[in-house]
Amino acid sequence: MFVDSHCHLNYEGLVERQSTVIEAARARGVSTMLNISTRKNEWDAIIATAESAPDIWASVGIHPHEADAHPDIDTAKLIAKSGHPRVVAIGETGLDYYYEHSDRERQKSSFRTHIAACRETGLPLIVHTRDAEEDTAEILADEMGKGPYKGVIHCFTASQDFADTALDLGFYISISGIVTFKNARDLQATAAALPKDRLLIETDSPFLAPVPNRGKPCEPAFVVDTATFLADLRGETVEELGAYTTRNFHTLFDKTAA
Repeated sequence: MFVDSHCHLNYEGLVERQSTVIEAARARGVSTMLNISTRKNEWDAIIATAESAPDIWASVGIHPHEADAHPDIDTAKLIAKSGHPRVVAIGETGLDYYYEHSDRERQKSSFRTHIAACRETGLPLIVHTRDAEEDTAEILADEMGKGPYKGVIHCFTASQDFADTALDLGFYISISGIVTFKNARDLQATAAALPKDRLLIETDSPFLAPVPNRGKPCEPAFVVDTATFLADLRGETVEELGAYTTRNFHTLFDKTAA
């Protein structure tokens, strides 16, 4: 069995055929899906999708691209919404300096707001970082000094140094279909060496479809293709990788186990 630890079932490309997409994932052995939010106006729909099936869970958060548009989202609002029984994580949040759709200082403030909510609730943090390794690492470490919290670096594409920093802070690292791309040699080297007890897999669907599905809208069923590639890269069976990444998911997102 496999877990898609990060997907967007309510995004265009999937939401129009959501029930079919979910059934296709189940048919390939995907036992759990975490449906991720990126802006406030989708929270209720994402939670409703999670309410519709026992194998789907939800997060609440504001993507760094959306930070400028959500100055009203404070820690109290995140805590209140995360009390829903189907909400098992806070995020995705973080820093994105590649597109810079939001002011960097606003992104940093929003990031810290989410971390504070995680510290208060005990829920894990889902971190997005792109072209912002140094500032992301600095904020994660600084906030850890204020009190412990847990989380995952989703769709990991950063350096080995950043992976080491995240692991030292107790974070998990989630690998997406990018690892199957021909030009992802550095990521493949990092993914091959990640400790078994800190590894997760995801699709980030409808984006980043893995080989052999390039050019298609990505969907949770394709996490099995990423798992197959990653298992071969690591010299493991896909069944073994599926088992321990599933176990890791339920350890980190422990509200799913409860």
